[in-house]
Amino acid sequence: MEVIIILVFVVGYLAIALEHPIKVNKTASALLTGVLCWTLFIMSSPSDGVLQGKEFTHFLETLKIELNPDQFGALTLIDQYHEFVGSALAHHLAEISSILFFLLGAMTIVELVDAYQGFRLITDRIQTKSPVKLLWLVCWVTFFLSSILDNLTTSIVMVSLIRKLIPEKEMRMFFAGMIVIAANAGGAWTPIGDVTTTMLWIGGQISTASIMKVLFIPSVLCMLVPLVYLTFTLKGTLGQTPNPEHENVGYGHEKIKGSSVMLFLGIGALIFVPVFKTVTHLPPFIGMLLGLGVLWVVSEMINPHADEALRKPYTAAGALQRIDTSSVLFFLGILLAVGALEAMTTLHHFAEWLDATVGSQPIIVTLIGLLSAVIDNVPLVAASMGMYSLDVYPMDHFIWEYLAYCAGTGGSILIIGSAAGVAVMGMEKIDFIWYMKRISLIAMLGYFAGCGAYLLIEHFLAA
Repeated sequence: MEVIIILVFVVGYLAIALEHPIKVNKTASALLTGVLCWTLFIMSSPSDGVLQGKEFTHFLETLKIELNPDQFGALTLIDQYHEFVGSALAHHLAEISSILFFLLGAMTIVELVDAYQGFRLITDRIQTKSPVKLLWLVCWVTFFLSSILDNLTTSIVMVSLIRKLIPEKEMRMFFAGMIVIAANAGGAWTPIGDVTTTMLWIGGQISTASIMKVLFIPSVLCMLVPLVYLTFTLKGTLGQTPNPEHENVGYGHEKIKGSSVMLFLGIGALIFVPVFKTVTHLPPFIGMLLGLGVLWVVSEMINPHADEALRKPYTAAGALQRIDTSSVLFFLGILLAVGALEAMTTLHHFAEWLDATVGSQPIIVTLIGLLSAVIDNVPLVAASMGMYSLDVYPMDHFIWEYLAYCAGTGGSILIIGSAAGVAVMGMEKIDFIWYMKRISLIAMLGYFAGCGAYLLIEHFLAA
């Protein structure tokens, strides 16, 4: 049965990776994979070899303590096994829920700020006609904005900006490619900038101060190497900018009231989350929901007497209707599937095999980063979290910090390798082959430059 479950996982993984060719949404594939893995898990039995013994035995010892001898003696082996699977599912669901609620709160906050056009306060201040100067400005803004928000949202905001500043299609595609690299690099060095780093942070594998300290320089180099290369090779002009259109925004024809307030409150709420966790020791999603609650109240107090239909798009209730719920369900499905393999101890044994075969942990993690250019980095990181135990590799261990960098930035090598890349691909209609020819090589150079920088920093810190 274990082989069948692994096959289901692999087929589901392939369906996620081949979302566009097979024309099946990756969320549907992830949900089916997660549910089927747990269903097959509970329908099997210990005699099928699904469990390797130690975890099941430990659970039985715990169950004996919780139940009186008569109750425990009345349970058959199958009953005990079902109790174990149910307990494992509840344990993993608690961990998964903390990630999902964190993402739900963060996505709603960002959507609410965007509804008030808060990000325009940043983007409207960028004015230059030099392609190289604009490229540097766009990349640095993307890098730091991504570290505060997330790489997907930042990419969408910045591509919307360059559409207004760069009419020439070919030039705009180079900028879009660099936005993908800068957004992924910027998201890797903070616990809230990339979903994979967030997963490691919530799971207790990394701490805020440590990850920001050790990954900042590698992340900067990951963006800087491609940026310097394009500085000397980028040819052409921005094109003729059309006359700006005066869009009707907000309530009626007036500028939206409360843009500045919502921008600073939104960014403040996101930055406050790590502080809240450090001070209270409560899970990060509690701090995120606190920030969302504050923004929700403030949004209700802006223009309280306006017509209800006009106010709705600018309230948290309206923002909740616009967030990408399918992405949240995708995380649920894939994390459930990975949780099943972890509960079966399959991932633990796979990690032992990798250590015995490859041997070098830096090489293993570097390969995981390269693999994230082809396969979604969320299940890769989730699988890695299941492969390596916190008992053996404690918080801020080399393997977790390096994984955060590699999984966060390796996806830039191909345009389908990250959520930011897929979003930019859709917005700018960038061809997969064009990106591979023009951007992939310099993205890989940046990736390996960051890898080298981190390994060097780690060597001197360990010395």
